[in-house]
Amino acid sequence: MSHENEYPENTVQMLELIWGEGYMAPGGPGNVAKLLRGTNPRGRRILDIGCGIGGPAFEMLRTHGAQVVGIDLEEPLIERAKADARKLGLQEHCQFQTVTVGPLPFPDESFDIVTSSGALTQTGNKAALLDECMRVLTPGGHLSCYEWMRSDQEYSDDMHHWFEVEGLTYVMEELSDYADRFRAAGFNDVVATDATPWYQVEARREYELIKGELYPRVVTLLGSDDADHFVEDWRAMLVVIDSGEMRQGYCRGTK
Repeated sequence: MSHENEYPENTVQMLELIWGEGYMAPGGPGNVAKLLRGTNPRGRRILDIGCGIGGPAFEMLRTHGAQVVGIDLEEPLIERAKADARKLGLQEHCQFQTVTVGPLPFPDESFDIVTSSGALTQTGNKAALLDECMRVLTPGGHLSCYEWMRSDQEYSDDMHHWFEVEGLTYVMEELSDYADRFRAAGFNDVVATDATPWYQVEARREYELIKGELYPRVVTLLGSDDADHFVEDWRAMLVVIDSGEMRQGYCRGTK
């Protein structure tokens, strides 16, 4: 079955406007720093799963001195990442490729660090992907993820509404489930950290920007219908964050 692209250009432009050029997940360079904390990335090879349009990979190279391979299911995102790498003169050290669902197209022990910002959130067979991360990591290598998660309660109407507005594939699990899955895949020194309080503040700031200061720019960029859609998207997201239904977290482990 072919992959259906879920990130049209208007969505990408909106995410960059909110989260920074090249970024399709919150936190920008600060999130990259959190993912790499304690991994000693300088001079090491990183696999960035769900790399999007490449912003985190460029940050991993320029600030943290790593060599990066970014992969994503969506070819238009990879083409944009490749074009930006050439434009920035980083194509020798940041390489990007489109992949399909299934085994990773790399030999055993190819990478020192594997990262993800949202790839596991959108993956149904998390166990299989974690097994692949274990396979491609060198001994002593690190898997470090930032993901959107759920609470232990049944989804409310508000949560279903947010899913509908988002229009993206979400296969959410609890933070404790991630830690259990990491251990089941063979990872050691597993640490799971709740990042919800941080993003709750960030999401409110983002919402106020989208419906206020940034709104005229969004209308100019995308049109009023798309602008109003994204305002409602962030409003609906804030509802489920504030209720505790939608959560964020970091999980890492060592091979």
